[in-house]
Amino acid sequence: MTVVTRFPPSPTGFMHIGTARTGLFNWLYAKRHKGKMLFRIEDTDRARYTKEAVDAIINGLKWLGIDWDGDILSQFERAPRHAEIAHELVKMGKAYYCYCSPEELEEMRETAKAEGRITFYDRRWRDSAQTPPEGVKPVIRIKAPLHGERIVYDRVQGEVKVAAEQLDDFIILRSDGVPTYMLAVVVDDHDMGVTHVIRGDDHLNNTFRQNVIYEAMGWDIPIYAHLPLILGPDGAKLSKRHGATSVEEYRDMGYLPEAMRNYLMRLGWSHGDDEIMELDQAIAWFDLEGIGQSPARFDFEKLNFVNAHYLKLADNERLVNLTLDIMAKQGAALDPHTPARLLARMDELKSRAKTLVGLAEDARIFWVTGDYDWDDKAKAQLDETGKLVLQVLHDNLKTLETFTAEEVEKLCKATADYHTSGKLGKVMMPLRAALCGRTTSPSLIHAVELLGRDEVLSRLRKVIA
Repeated sequence: MTVVTRFPPSPTGFMHIGTARTGLFNWLYAKRHKGKMLFRIEDTDRARYTKEAVDAIINGLKWLGIDWDGDILSQFERAPRHAEIAHELVKMGKAYYCYCSPEELEEMRETAKAEGRITFYDRRWRDSAQTPPEGVKPVIRIKAPLHGERIVYDRVQGEVKVAAEQLDDFIILRSDGVPTYMLAVVVDDHDMGVTHVIRGDDHLNNTFRQNVIYEAMGWDIPIYAHLPLILGPDGAKLSKRHGATSVEEYRDMGYLPEAMRNYLMRLGWSHGDDEIMELDQAIAWFDLEGIGQSPARFDFEKLNFVNAHYLKLADNERLVNLTLDIMAKQGAALDPHTPARLLARMDELKSRAKTLVGLAEDARIFWVTGDYDWDDKAKAQLDETGKLVLQVLHDNLKTLETFTAEEVEKLCKATADYHTSGKLGKVMMPLRAALCGRTTSPSLIHAVELLGRDEVLSRLRKVIA
């Protein structure tokens, strides 16, 4: 059997982290078994559908390095096929037309509520011989089993059972001819040849209803694997109050795609104690048995650890380009020398960074121009005493024969000996604050050499003034 998985997101907003993980698991499983992952957009909810949301999903997958086989399928465009199956089920005696009015349905709901029943529809049209009322467009309902036990064999959750009495004769085609989600998913998965349905466990209850359709049509039921939810650090469902929840937000926060992919892979799946995995390792190792049943907790510290690891491994020129993109988004007017300065110090910059945004902030000294603000900690260093030290540095830096890191360091130490009782920090901290508006930066002496005499003196004059 050729393994065929599918990734079927709904384009009603950004791509959630949970959706991205589902796509990743489907992709890894298909790759492991040399199969296919198909891509379907479940776009039947036209009121909430937006092309921007579709683009966000596609871009999110591409950013994570996840590809798919074949063209992207639109569920909405397949509505005639879904309706065709609904009417075929009626002809087979496995479904029926229901002509209940809204008032009748509401009365059934109230009765069921009073009697404490889970289902409310009383199946009055299931085997009815009465004449349909005129002018009423019926819905089509499936004939669900009435007795016994329904079982789903799930590769993650194990054997899950419900009593047949808990299933109603649910609608598969609405009165306006629009198919329901339950029908559309089953027809699409069957027609696409899907062998494995790997999805969130919030769909587990749907599986019992969907299997009724599979059985009624005599189709093979796919292998199921329902993934546990992703929770926030506090154990509640991951939401905006925990921070970013979409793939695009994490990209903009400065996480590398390979780091995000590695972290999502370990969010609910494990291979021994391995935390960092190369992609070829992940594909070779990934299996459904390694997925836990308990919800996974999103741990930002662990994500930062993984991202820091991949930053250290990343190509320096690639990091320069990514850092320049972040700077541009922040509205920085970049000096033409900035790329070369970044590249020269990238080994040091990436060794201490957790994210690209943090790296860009750390590299601020290389990209701020003459017009920038100082944060509060920097302002504290630029008091009258600090400015006095900067004036001395300014006057002496002008006269250095060679503007090298070694000569600048000697000058800073000499300034400390004569003006701050040998306390080098009293020289270096005001200098750092003056050059980048912050109290952190990569190696200051080497940064000064890279900036060059003219740029350093220009920034010092601004502060002194």
